[in-house]
Amino acid sequence: MRLVTEIIRPIEGITVHIVPTDKFKTLTFAVQFRGRLKRETVTKRALLAYVLKSATAKSPSTQLLQQRLDDLYGASLTSQIHKRGEDHILSFLLHTAGDRFLSETSTLAADSLELLAEAILAPHAKDGAFDEETVNKEKRALRQRLESIIDDKMQYANIRLIDEMCRGEAYALHTYGYKEDLEAISPVDLYDYYQQMIKEDEIDLYVIGDVDPDRIIGIIVKAFAFRGRQPVAHPFRFVPVEVGAPKTIRESHDVEQGKLNLGYRTNVVIGDPLYYAAQVFNGLFGGFPHSKLFMNVREKASLAYYAASRYDSYKGLILVMSGIEFSNFDKTVAIIRQQLESVQSGDFDDVAVDQTKALLKNAVLEALDSPFSLIEQLYRSVLVKSADDLDRWLTEIDRVSRDDIVRVAQQTVLDTIYFLHGKEGDPHGNPTV
Repeated sequence: MRLVTEIIRPIEGITVHIVPTDKFKTLTFAVQFRGRLKRETVTKRALLAYVLKSATAKSPSTQLLQQRLDDLYGASLTSQIHKRGEDHILSFLLHTAGDRFLSETSTLAADSLELLAEAILAPHAKDGAFDEETVNKEKRALRQRLESIIDDKMQYANIRLIDEMCRGEAYALHTYGYKEDLEAISPVDLYDYYQQMIKEDEIDLYVIGDVDPDRIIGIIVKAFAFRGRQPVAHPFRFVPVEVGAPKTIRESHDVEQGKLNLGYRTNVVIGDPLYYAAQVFNGLFGGFPHSKLFMNVREKASLAYYAASRYDSYKGLILVMSGIEFSNFDKTVAIIRQQLESVQSGDFDDVAVDQTKALLKNAVLEALDSPFSLIEQLYRSVLVKSADDLDRWLTEIDRVSRDDIVRVAQQTVLDTIYFLHGKEGDPHGNPTV
């Protein structure tokens, strides 16, 4: 029995993905816009995430739009923005009650889809420009978000590591854009880019819930009039990067705890024969509480308040994050590097491998309990133009061998060390950026 039944139907201008399931008491609709990461558009795209969910032509204020959502049994309309490899993904999600819990004559699914379509296709705009008051309000909201990044030192350190490690690559561009680019965006500029996005982006629409697929398709065809589009194909792109000597970046802030982040390149991405082995390798290295980083850096050596790693499967990166005392920089870097060397030499037991595989599979199965996580899992195949499904993912994880894990570890190379320390906290007295 398949874990998930996904019905995929291309209609004019977009691709519809329907997961009919009675597992949830809700209906979830998500529209995913996929465009390339570019410096000239990244801030506009982030601003659109705010502007389009703020008001529509029929509901020209946030309060009026919220009243209509409340009337849809307390529906919620949200937007998200992510980067996946070289792509900038803008998502609009509408979450509401399931029709089957209402009367047989309920039009909730249709009304919800129509409101979602309205937010995207009939924004609060006139004469080729978004409403100025709406744009200015959402500029303030985006500016506040950008300014608050520096207050979250863990997030800030992650961003700065990628800044330095991927300099010159599209992936280094900031997901939510740049404050210095925000002021120059006029309501006309933003509307022009919006029109371009509507015309050229690859668009996928997801429906998760207890629905009749044919009925939903009929509603979508009527509501989402994406006609005359000329979407630009975005094949998944990955260019391997050769690493020279690791570079070390030190930066001082008014912090009490140092943030030590290390960036490694595996050059293994989704679609690579070693992709599944990379998942297991990261789990052994730093992905779980039984991993080498957690057990040896945090627990045994007591050098870090936290120590973990994550695998970016769209870029082939392993990103290590740790919180340390300023004076423990050298010791912590050395012991982190030793953990990689131990995996490279095959110094891990079968029990740890089995535990890692079980946790990886459990994480996927848990994703099935949330419509939002399920959409993220399914959309992965769209991004990389792959026919892989969740069933195959579980099977391939089981097939990963010790030799596969060692091969990934041996081609994992340290690229960049980033250290955020206090004003007086660099143990070497080195100049900072």
